Amino acid sequence: MSELYGRLREAIVDERPVALATVIEGHNAGAKLVVEPDGDIIGTLGHPELDRIVSRDAVGELAAGRTGVRHYGAEGQARETDVSVFIESFSPPPIMLVFGAVDFTAALARAGKLLGFNVIVADARSVFATVKRFPMADRVVVAWPDEVFDTYGDRLGPHDAVCILTHDPKFDVPAVQRAVATDVGYIGVMGSRRTHATRLERLHEVGVDQKGIDRLMAPIGLDIGSRTPEETAVSVCAEIIANRTGHSAPSLRDSEGPIHRPPAEE
Repeated sequence: MSELYGRLREAIVDERPVALATVIEGHNAGAKLVVEPDGDIIGTLGHPELDRIVSRDAVGELAAGRTGVRHYGAEGQARETDVSVFIESFSPPPIMLVFGAVDFTAALARAGKLLGFNVIVADARSVFATVKRFPMADRVVVAWPDEVFDTYGDRLGPHDAVCILTHDPKFDVPAVQRAVATDVGYIGVMGSRRTHATRLERLHEVGVDQKGIDRLMAPIGLDIGSRTPEETAVSVCAEIIANRTGHSAPSLRDSEGPIHRPPAEE
């Protein structure tokens, strides 16, 4: 049992998703099983087939971030209630990687924290990427995109977001290139339509295919007329929510004309 709890504690401390399944009613009550997203398990609920079925369900619950009770037969049979298993999901907060220590970054980092993201700000320029400038971020990293993705790339999934706010091709092109190679749910890239058109040429040159290009929300954010950093942060976070929930919303990517239009005349 100590090995089981050791594995559970290690995953939680390392902020890796992990599930704990416990028999709460039926034969072998109190038996436990620790399940990781790749299906790796430690412990047993009393029968190999029950372990297999519960671990499969636990991986699904973990992906959805759900905790709850499921019922099985003594050997994992469906539609039976001999055994009740409490599956507890330990999911770390979603990650928001923000590339570029620019004027909009602080506002987006604050909005990201409000939504519960673990916000990581990254920029290769140490004079700009400082905790003093971004105290709201969970971590400020002085690093190039490749270094950042080497650390966080494998952790990114459907609930996570990558926001690329720099206009420097030395930074945003490799950031996009690495982002589309992950399973991250949202990739937003800041810049005017002209800037993005030039960026697309460079992305094609480095081998980013159309499937990767289609994942980019660029220009970043919903088309709500935002102008200030704070308004832009709201539009970006709203787009992240719409993207995650599958709701239709007017993204700047799907509109035409200037991003910043003059106020409508009364």
